[in-house]
Amino acid sequence: MSEVEFIVHSGLGRITLNRPRALNALNHEMVRAIIAQLQSWRDDAGVRAVLVEGAGERGLCAGGDIRSIYEDAKAGGTDSLEFWADEYRMNALIGRYPKPYLAIMDGIVMGGGVGVSAHGSHRVVTDRTRLAMPEAGIGFVPDVGGTYLLSRAPGELGTHVALTAGSVSGADAIHCGLADHYVPAARLPDLFDALATRTPDEALELVAEPPPPSVLAEAREWIDHCYAAETVEEILVRLQDGGEAAVAAAKEIEGKSPTSLKVTLRALREAARLPDLPSVLKQEYRISHHAFRSADFAEGVRAQIIDKDRSPRWSPATLAEVGDDLVAAYFEDLGNDELTGVTPR
Repeated sequence: MSEVEFIVHSGLGRITLNRPRALNALNHEMVRAIIAQLQSWRDDAGVRAVLVEGAGERGLCAGGDIRSIYEDAKAGGTDSLEFWADEYRMNALIGRYPKPYLAIMDGIVMGGGVGVSAHGSHRVVTDRTRLAMPEAGIGFVPDVGGTYLLSRAPGELGTHVALTAGSVSGADAIHCGLADHYVPAARLPDLFDALATRTPDEALELVAEPPPPSVLAEAREWIDHCYAAETVEEILVRLQDGGEAAVAAAKEIEGKSPTSLKVTLRALREAARLPDLPSVLKQEYRISHHAFRSADFAEGVRAQIIDKDRSPRWSPATLAEVGDDLVAAYFEDLGNDELTGVTPR
């Protein structure tokens, strides 16, 4: 059985990520297949819209295949860099797709799962959605256009999500601009039935419901104040004085890679000033390229995924030891290795 399946029914091109035991984690072959199919459907008059979903009951996609990326990094390989280049090209293609692109963001949607869904034109979350960009917890930095999306969230909500690396609900995802429509999971079959004879807009008009209240929306006051600071150190100082929820956020941040935190904050601030998704993806590729060779990425994956001792030994170990020069190195031009093929055609 294929790891990603494609069918067309009633003019709807349906992409199913089909690695349920791996929570539909993306690999290079899947990304290449999706790019080729999207390009084919783009010019196919028999396909009026595209839908992406995940097989199984647990979620759309848990991100990239981190274990294989870890092994590649340990071996000094380059396969993961080629994978990311194609994945970011796929994200750009989704972001500019000329036909309706409907993503079913049910269950777990993490990392690369956000990239394959949240750049679409019609993004559907459910009562089971748990969306996250958890990269800072493994010594990495939000990618797949994540810094583009989070830098454009209301106020400083995106900064909070990125630095804590925590998950948010479907309602929070809508409030942050990461999704558009709320459909209870029990009503997804009704949505699929409606899509057989209606446009995505018409089907969602029939089935979608108002989302529940957003927890993040209610926390805007302290989040905006604390995360508006210019440095991670100052953010943590403000959080310690911001009340119980703010203190809990500070505790989450303090466990993340100090280097990743500082690079992430700069990446978000830079992304907010860049004009479009392709520009941000190019920046993210530079960052990912440098992070891939860092000690913190290998150590973070070891602690969280390989050995699961949850006790990473970051290097540098403290924010004070992460100098501006180290952060700046993550943004350096890659020369001939720069990401290409993400601009509109």
